[in-house]
Amino acid sequence: MLQINTHIEPKSLLPKIARLFDLSAQKIIELQKQWDPQQGAPVFTARGIYTCRGWTEWTRGFQFGSAILQFDATGDQQFFEMGRAGTVDSMAVQVSHVGVHDHGFNNISTYGNLHRLMRERKIPENEWERRFYELAIKASGAVQASRWTDLGNDQGYIYSFNGPHSLFADTIRTLRVLAVAHQLGHVLMGERDRKISLLQRLLQHAEATARFNVYFGEGRDAFDVRGRVAHESIFNLTDGSYRCPNTQQGYSPFSTWTRGLAWILCGYAEELEFLSFLPEGELAVYGGKQKICEAFQNVAGAVADFYLANTPTDGIPYWDTGAPGLVMLGDYLNRPADPFNDFEPVDSSAAVIAAQGLIRLGGYLKRQKSGDAGARYFHAGLTVAASVFAEPYLSVNPKHQGLILHSVYHRPNGWDYVPPGKKIPFGESSMWGDYHARELALLIERLARDEPYYCFYIT
Repeated sequence: MLQINTHIEPKSLLPKIARLFDLSAQKIIELQKQWDPQQGAPVFTARGIYTCRGWTEWTRGFQFGSAILQFDATGDQQFFEMGRAGTVDSMAVQVSHVGVHDHGFNNISTYGNLHRLMRERKIPENEWERRFYELAIKASGAVQASRWTDLGNDQGYIYSFNGPHSLFADTIRTLRVLAVAHQLGHVLMGERDRKISLLQRLLQHAEATARFNVYFGEGRDAFDVRGRVAHESIFNLTDGSYRCPNTQQGYSPFSTWTRGLAWILCGYAEELEFLSFLPEGELAVYGGKQKICEAFQNVAGAVADFYLANTPTDGIPYWDTGAPGLVMLGDYLNRPADPFNDFEPVDSSAAVIAAQGLIRLGGYLKRQKSGDAGARYFHAGLTVAASVFAEPYLSVNPKHQGLILHSVYHRPNGWDYVPPGKKIPFGESSMWGDYHARELALLIERLARDEPYYCFYIT
């Protein structure tokens, strides 16, 4: 299990963060020079070079969003221009995309970050430019909310690209675009001009995800361990009934794909921050602010505890907690993760996503004065960051286009590059892993420098 450094603080990570952003600048410029947009979006590396994978274009926003975060962290204007131009030229199709559950990933990373920078006065105020970002966010939030499976009794969820029967754990992070669109005063207009609240859809989706994709040790099935996460839940669309857990990128429906858990941890923690910021009056009709925040805190706390207990001592998880080769690694939870082993890959992208969730959950609990749990989660997140911001996870080779090494995309499909003579993938990067490492670094840097808190919603 994770060995938490209880003495680590954000300021102690500033040298590592400075090095990360120095390396990041080189890699963003190199990718910009080498990447052909006609290929689609860069997804993950093979032999250190970014490649595409025609599943969906869910990583394009991370490409341009990374440049925007680089500008935010360093003030280097070339990255702002790069990120804004990429957003304007390439992201409109993602705003109106009706076939995916990825709007929060693509559009908050681009339009959302640009809107945030203008609110924070890091870029000059321009009314029509700001309205352009707001229109994109509003439209994206409504389009995403319209991808809806109604389960009856005021229940439902945003369905995945697999179809209306499918609820993904990942989608919890796309709720950010519904949240900001709601703050901007937008609604989804339905048949006969019915106004559908984006906040209500956010809450309904989060409730369904917690109920069906997250386990709480309450005897739901033989594998009900508190904090375990199923990647996918399957429903009978004829009567709206839940049928079974499933997975696309994990090993088994009854094990935990660690990046899926990381999405849940980060997603519920950041939505908890958002909901706690809203005035009581906006949440009264949905059960009240206290009840809703307690529910989100319960989910985030359960998956955080599972992560801490099922991750090696340095905080870098293996790709799935039930991966069959783990038995060959012996007492793997009581030593640092080994990305070069012969049996199962680690997933550094899960680590950077989970670390952000731990820091946000810990910070929230510290502000609520909720005993020792807040400090524990907060320091756990910083401990994970300290590991992933250093070698062998930080990519220092200028010929490697990735920033964070040892990320895994789709192990069951065999999509990840395995070096000749080796048995498992290692040494490669992913666009989501690199983006979320930059986001994690920016969050910690702002905490260390007592700058405005980095969050997705409008404060």
